[in-house]
Amino acid sequence: MKLHELKPARGSRKSVRRVGRGPGSGRGKTAARGSKGQLSRSGYKSRRGFEGGQMPLHRRLPKRGFHNFARIEFAVVNLDQLARTFAAGAEVDPPALLKHRLVRDPKGGIKVLGRGELKVALTVKAHKFSQSAADKIQSAGGTAVVLG
Repeated sequence: MKLHELKPARGSRKSVRRVGRGPGSGRGKTAARGSKGQLSRSGYKSRRGFEGGQMPLHRRLPKRGFHNFARIEFAVVNLDQLARTFAAGAEVDPPALLKHRLVRDPKGGIKVLGRGELKVALTVKAHKFSQSAADKIQSAGGTAVVLG
């Protein structure tokens, strides 16, 4: 096989059908657009979801629930992850968590949850702590510092 011998798969390439080229072509006159109306005009474009003036589906369906636009979404870290990643006496803060890829994007802040056991003393700085996480950190000899 050589570069000049390469060909597309049989049937994968079709020539463009030329419409509006006289009555002999079978697609002349209205060029398969039907007669009159918005769709037959040149330059016609439709919005996404437009149903020809009929009330579109996304407006016909009832709206459900409530979306709190002011919700603060925390990046979550568990104690077992901290125990695996950090050595005794280490200072755990948002830049360290980002560096070790324990959190991805702490927009709303970081919350430490109490899953797992913590055997080493760590200084953990985060925006929020669950009660169990704060208790486990302190019982292991570390400190839980709440960031502003």
